[in-house]
Amino acid sequence: MSVRPFRINVSDAVLDDLRTRLLNSRFTTASSDAYWAGGTDPGYLRELIAHWAGGFDWRAAEARLNEYPQFLAEAGGRDVHFVHVKSKASPDALPLVLTHGWPSSFVEMLPLVGPLTDPAAHGLDPAVSFDVIVPSLPGFAWSQTMAGHFTRGGVADLWHELVTGVLGYERFGVFGGDIGGAVSMRTAAQYPETVAGVHTIHPPFPGKFDPPPTAEEQAFMDAEEAYDVTDQGYSEIMGSRPDTIAAALVDSPAGLAAWIVDKYRDWTDDFDATWDRDTLLTMLTVYWASGSIGSSFRQYFDYEHNKPGRPITVPVAVTLAHEPVMANFPRSIAERAATDLRHWSEPKLGGHFLPIEQPELVTGELRAFFGPLAGA
Repeated sequence: MSVRPFRINVSDAVLDDLRTRLLNSRFTTASSDAYWAGGTDPGYLRELIAHWAGGFDWRAAEARLNEYPQFLAEAGGRDVHFVHVKSKASPDALPLVLTHGWPSSFVEMLPLVGPLTDPAAHGLDPAVSFDVIVPSLPGFAWSQTMAGHFTRGGVADLWHELVTGVLGYERFGVFGGDIGGAVSMRTAAQYPETVAGVHTIHPPFPGKFDPPPTAEEQAFMDAEEAYDVTDQGYSEIMGSRPDTIAAALVDSPAGLAAWIVDKYRDWTDDFDATWDRDTLLTMLTVYWASGSIGSSFRQYFDYEHNKPGRPITVPVAVTLAHEPVMANFPRSIAERAATDLRHWSEPKLGGHFLPIEQPELVTGELRAFFGPLAGA
């Protein structure tokens, strides 16, 4: 199980082809006079594509990404791409595995790496520091797709093999949101002997409600279902006909941008403050250069293969994402799924992509939760 150094090095040919496609983009007209009412606004998209073609410096972005040590290692018979940075303050630091969701990538977690591994350089107490591992989910960026169905439990097995079998750690913590949160919770449930704790921004659900939901719990689930009626079109397509839409998105960078940016705007607490064009285009170019948009849909297409989650018995922390679908989430639901819910906070800022939206907040939450667990 060798670990091989990896550097992002997108060829000039790929970048030249990308620019040609961007310059030849065709744009639709808006379906409504209301801004963004029909999805990604064509005017916004036109400006973003123009910047991608003529103003965005991928080589500079690539160099910034390559400042983080990256690797490929085999787990589950497939290559996993990951960032691995060791603590500058402690040779025996607890490792934290930070897992992104969709439509995101390892880039989302990078603002957390410096403060967690080198706290003194960021004005924080060096007594609390960690080794940090940021893997790319199977089929995302430069991680290969899974050998079998993409399930949360299957990825949990990969992460456990990567951290304990490949990197040689005996104990680690896990953090994530969206798919990354679900994977983190499955890792904790499946490997309680090696997982020190799990921190998530999207709280756990029980495998079943026994006893039945309370009035408050049912009201939340009804509101979530109502929200999904207007939001879940993307997931219905990716869960039923992923190859059809992937054929368009892997061929058209403008289409790729429209598909992803639509969700960034919907799910980010403050879209304009978080996603400056260069940050947004860094994320988009990772998808384009790796050709991974289609394989990123696998977890939707394979969703029915997930088994009901087991109870989580290790310490759990929740920092609730501030996004419409999480509004009024009852703590009691998480307590049904987690027997040791030690931390619950509702900061009321930062949405679906909390690590990149509010990195200082997330850093503080992670340090406060995992710090006491590091020596437990």
